[in-house]
Amino acid sequence: MNTSSFITNIKKTVNLNEEEEKYIESVFVPLRVKQGEFVEHSGEITRYFIYVQSGCLMTYFTDRDAFDHVAQFATAGWWTGDLHSITKGVPSIYSTRALADSEVLLLPKNSQEELLNKYPQMERYFRILYQNALVTHLHRIIQGHAAAADERYISFREKYPSLEQYVPLKYIASYLGITPEFLSKIRRRLMENR
Repeated sequence: MNTSSFITNIKKTVNLNEEEEKYIESVFVPLRVKQGEFVEHSGEITRYFIYVQSGCLMTYFTDRDAFDHVAQFATAGWWTGDLHSITKGVPSIYSTRALADSEVLLLPKNSQEELLNKYPQMERYFRILYQNALVTHLHRIIQGHAAAADERYISFREKYPSLEQYVPLKYIASYLGITPEFLSKIRRRLMENR
C-alpha cells in the first residue's frame, strides 16, 4: 500500500527526513477494508489509531434500542478511533466500519508511544492533531445546540462534499441529530430554492 499521501499529510505539520519517514512507515499496519466490514467493534478495547488513506469510515455508538448514533465520518486524510478506549485501556462504546471500500493505516498504541519517544516532532504532530480535533468537536457541539437543522446540513455538505454519494441518508441524519424524514424535507427545500 502506498503511504506517500500519509507522509505528505504529516509533512504539512512537521518536517521529516528520509530516515524518519522510513521509520514512520514501518510502524503502521496497512489494511484494506471492504464496504460494510468493521475495523473496530464496541465492547472491545481499541488497539489502533486509524488513519484513512482512501474510502470512508464511520464511527458510531449503538444505543439500547439498536439505533446508531454517528460520532464521526473519516475520509481520506482523516484519523478516527476511540481515544478514550485506547488511552485508558477500557472497552470502547464505539464501532468503526467502512461505508465504502477503504485503505487504512493502523497505528498500534505501543508503536505510537515509541514513535513519540524517538521523534519529538511527532509529539508536536499529534498535539496539533488533538487540538484540531478538540476544536472541531466543540464547534460541532455548539452547532448542534445553536444552529438550525438546515444550517447544520449545509455545514455538513461543505465539510464532506462527496459523502452523500455513498453514505445512506439515515447516517447523515444521525450525524446531524435529526430524523431521516426531516433531512429529506430539508434537502427538498434546498433543491427548490436553487
